[in-house]
Amino acid sequence: MSTETENKICILGIETSCDDTSAAVLLNGTALLSHIITSQTATHQKYGGVVPEIASREHSLHWQAVVQQALEKAKLEFSDLSAVAVTYGPGLVGSLLVGVSAAKALAYALDIPLLGINHLEGHIYANFLHNPDLEFPLLALLVSGGHTHLILFRGHGDYQVLGKTRDDAAGEALDKIARVLGLGYPGGPQIQSKAREGDAKAFDFPRAMLEPGSLDFSFSGVKSSVLNTLNSARMKGQELNAADIAASFQEAIVDVLVRKTKIALNQTRVKTLVLAGGVAANELLRETLARELVYQQVRLVFPPPLFCTDNGAMIATAGYYRYLEGDFAPWTLNAVPGLGLI
Repeated sequence: MSTETENKICILGIETSCDDTSAAVLLNGTALLSHIITSQTATHQKYGGVVPEIASREHSLHWQAVVQQALEKAKLEFSDLSAVAVTYGPGLVGSLLVGVSAAKALAYALDIPLLGINHLEGHIYANFLHNPDLEFPLLALLVSGGHTHLILFRGHGDYQVLGKTRDDAAGEALDKIARVLGLGYPGGPQIQSKAREGDAKAFDFPRAMLEPGSLDFSFSGVKSSVLNTLNSARMKGQELNAADIAASFQEAIVDVLVRKTKIALNQTRVKTLVLAGGVAANELLRETLARELVYQQVRLVFPPPLFCTDNGAMIATAGYYRYLEGDFAPWTLNAVPGLGLI
């Protein structure tokens, strides 16, 4: 073991839950020595979304090179590692299996602990990588292609899901409308880009708030409203401004996210909010929350856009705190595609 890493905790994080193959090396919880991502976006764009079989095949082809690059960039050897952290769910089962199998093989061969990480927790822990001074309790708004959650964190491993989507996740709704508008994949960034050219007040799309006091989300209604608006115009031979549709739809999504978050902050009296997940990179969401939370004297924290999407650094960070607790995974660890937070 090198002098630089002696008596320190060095975690290799591996992420393969969907279509990004990523590995990162984290030293002592704060020093990101390397971070490598191989994206499959170009491969899946022609299909308008991720094809699971192709994704798992691509992971199989690239994970070894990605891990090797991560170690080389960190200027470390396999013998310098303290543990291997890996996403074991939720996600695409084939993709998850590639990462889990790789991590188990590495950890077993090196005789070091294996750390099984929930992908959703990983997104939240991306905030600890860039803000290690975060103090509990805190509220997390996790918004991605497959999930929309409000989570109260009282401590590491001590959390409560306060609300989650009852149907479509926010990111899923953005992807679907982007596809209908012909904007391409991934949908969230495409909607954001198109919305900059449009008028967010052009269409009054619905905001589903559900029962009074509820912290659950529902985005199927606003998605259906956009689809009905487009279909109605098409039947009448009318052409609608795609930028106006994108801007109005994005604002409806963000409005619900912000209003629900403010309710949760009032209920919990927590003074720190962290954003997590791919949609956390949305500029309108960040700007609206920053403006609104000033009045509640709440600290808003979010990762750089690169660390909002799937990445090995967030898995390594979550793994670091799991390692401190001695919470190691058994060698029977398996992929759990439907893994939840409860």
